[in-house]
Amino acid sequence: MTESNTDTADRTADGRPLPGAAAMETARRVFTESRLAMVGLLITAVVIVVAVFAPVIAPYDPTAQNIAEEQLLAPSLEHPMGTDQLGRDILSRVLYGAQLSLKVGIIAVGVAMAAGVPLGLVAGFYSGYTDELIMRGMDVVFSFPAILLAIAMVAILGQSMVNVMLAIGITYTPVFARVTRSGVLSVREETFVDAARAIGDTNRNIIVRDILPNVVAPIIVQATVSLAFAILAESALSFLGLGTPPPAPSWGRMLSDSRNFMQSAPWTAVFPGLSIMITILGFNFLGDGLRDTLDPQNDTESGGSI
Repeated sequence: MTESNTDTADRTADGRPLPGAAAMETARRVFTESRLAMVGLLITAVVIVVAVFAPVIAPYDPTAQNIAEEQLLAPSLEHPMGTDQLGRDILSRVLYGAQLSLKVGIIAVGVAMAAGVPLGLVAGFYSGYTDELIMRGMDVVFSFPAILLAIAMVAILGQSMVNVMLAIGITYTPVFARVTRSGVLSVREETFVDAARAIGDTNRNIIVRDILPNVVAPIIVQATVSLAFAILAESALSFLGLGTPPPAPSWGRMLSDSRNFMQSAPWTAVFPGLSIMITILGFNFLGDGLRDTLDPQNDTESGGSI
């Protein structure tokens, strides 16, 4: 039996496995054998596709109103998820809501990573007073409940999509700082770091070239989980009237608008609520799968289950 192209591609000229090839194969197997991870990957893939192609998939303009003829219509072939109190198609608003939620979540997590990861790297590498100053500052931010801090920031900065993303990003900055610092503390005394110091390499090069690649795995996992919570935070802010301003189709605002119609038109709340729940579960399942895959101490014989 001959070796496949994939097998030969993972070997050197003398037939030995390439460094890291076995580890990557093990990680791939652990991920694909985890049912939770695969379910999470499927859900997040669907959410991303829906968000990207919402303008093509949506049957109606999500902001178009028809109060006179289509107010609070029950689900039907013409409107599969029904209409809301302003006669707007709920399916179209749910599809565009995925686009908005994903955009807010990605940018908010990007803000948190851009601020938290460098702070964690510096705090963990230099230790001493630098570590104490940075982490006590993060503790101050972390001491406030995330949603309350986001509400306060949006109330101060004003209601806009940019301010919502900034507020959520700042509230999650301490999480990335802590995760990064923890990873740095576990690798900064390793032999390859001592070797870099011995040859006179700069601290900046050591941090960026030697330490950061070795702590990126937990950062990726945290980013996946934080993305779910950022989407939930945006929905909560919109539900309270402090999120993305109307008429933008936000899942949280759709839930808020449906409060007065829970008895007469429950579909106005059911579909945006399910969208939030399924999306959060998807990202959390994916995060759990990535954690199991990227954890070097993971038991490779066990997979996630539902």
